[in-house]
Amino acid sequence: MKIRSLALLFSGVLLVGALGCDVDQTEQGELPDVDVDVSGDPGNMPEYDVEGPEVDAQMEETTVEVPDVDVEMKEKQIETPDLDVTLPDENE
Repeated sequence: MKIRSLALLFSGVLLVGALGCDVDQTEQGELPDVDVDVSGDPGNMPEYDVEGPEVDAQMEETTVEVPDVDVEMKEKQIETPDLDVTLPDENE
């Protein structure tokens, strides 16, 4: 339940961040002029000014009900990964 609530909260924050951006194109794009001898004008990519929303995040104390769970710990043998990493030789 807690994970689902956090996922919904973060989804909402991401949605506001994505929809709250103001994007203004500052320069038009241009295709390059290409000659057969592979020389020519390199062209120009468009430029943009992006202003994101201002977000004010603060912590506040809230009272919520949480379960009181006692956990008994036991030792158990399980398989875990054992990794060996060999870096390549610089001369190869």
